[in-house]
Amino acid sequence: MSDGAPIRVMLVDDHAVVRSGLKAFLMAYDDLKLVGEAGSGFEALAQLDKARPDVILMDLMMPEMDGAATTKAIRERRPDVQVVVLTSFPEEDLVTRALKAGAISYLLKNVSATELSDAIRKANAGRSTLAPEAAQALIHTATHPPKLGSDQTTREQEVLELMSTGLNNVEIADELVVSRSTVKFHVSNILSKLQATSRTEAVAFAIEHRLVKR
Repeated sequence: MSDGAPIRVMLVDDHAVVRSGLKAFLMAYDDLKLVGEAGSGFEALAQLDKARPDVILMDLMMPEMDGAATTKAIRERRPDVQVVVLTSFPEEDLVTRALKAGAISYLLKNVSATELSDAIRKANAGRSTLAPEAAQALIHTATHPPKLGSDQTTREQEVLELMSTGLNNVEIADELVVSRSTVKFHVSNILSKLQATSRTEAVAFAIEHRLVKR
């Protein structure tokens, strides 16, 4: 953004009513300009180059492509664009995912207009703003690291269960009706999350720590 020009803002939220309210909010500030809006992550990516936003207000809970995944994709394509998460959910895993994806700020939707406008200006200047609940979540995450295996997805848990029965990748793929490359991807994630160097080590750890039923 050039000196004196308004900050170019894009809205990404799957609820039209929310976008409408945010558009009305932006109109109240001369230094903020709406340059685009999207109802999904895919729409946001499609409009990114044309809209050329400085700051994006990003919802997290969206179907198909959530806010964290959208943020990551945007930051990879346009690292100069700052993403301000605006959500109703202060849960630790959501805060962590969003910030790891590249969001500079994390605010709740009960934020005041003054606080939100200030957060947009700070984001444009490269400064972070965190809702108190988000800051507390980060502190708790830092002081209470998750146990190994506690962050596995449902599909990863299913794959781990089948690994523990002795099935190989081909057999697991047939059992879950997915591709072999998909199983390989899940197995790689499992080894990483369990800090294991082999399938055998991962299964042994899972059995010892009762991460699987057997």
